[in-house]
Amino acid sequence: MPLFWWICIFGFLIFSVLILIVLLYRRMKRFERSYRSLQTFMNGREMDILLEEYVQKVTKLEQNIESCNLRLNPIELKLRNSVDRAELIRFRAFEDVGSDLSFAFALLNQEGNGVVLSSIHSREDARVYAKPITGGLSSYSLSDEEKEVISKAMVGQKI
Repeated sequence: MPLFWWICIFGFLIFSVLILIVLLYRRMKRFERSYRSLQTFMNGREMDILLEEYVQKVTKLEQNIESCNLRLNPIELKLRNSVDRAELIRFRAFEDVGSDLSFAFALLNQEGNGVVLSSIHSREDARVYAKPITGGLSSYSLSDEEKEVISKAMVGQKI
């Protein structure tokens, strides 16, 4: 093959490579413009700076949540054991008493532990009784009113 054909083929390859380089350069410039517009689309601030700020904010929020959980767990334990269920029933213990002056009053926590106070009012005197409650039951005998007030106090949403 003569030297002329080799030069033509070599020239065609160089021309093709130059066209490819120009096309890739133009494509890279379009990509660069798109990248810059994407970087600065939010109030002229660059996206990587915004992302870094958001990462820092999320880290701070995670730390705050962890510290809140550390404080909240003992509070929930204390809340479960504190009295949050109270119920009162007034009743007439004796027929010769004019009004509902006797009562049964239950003070319970979420597990049903606490105390029931009963007052029996008669014409001559009034007596108050306190009975411990564990799990909604007592080791002492309970009157119907005391059982009723305990069952009413046990109703409710638990934490």
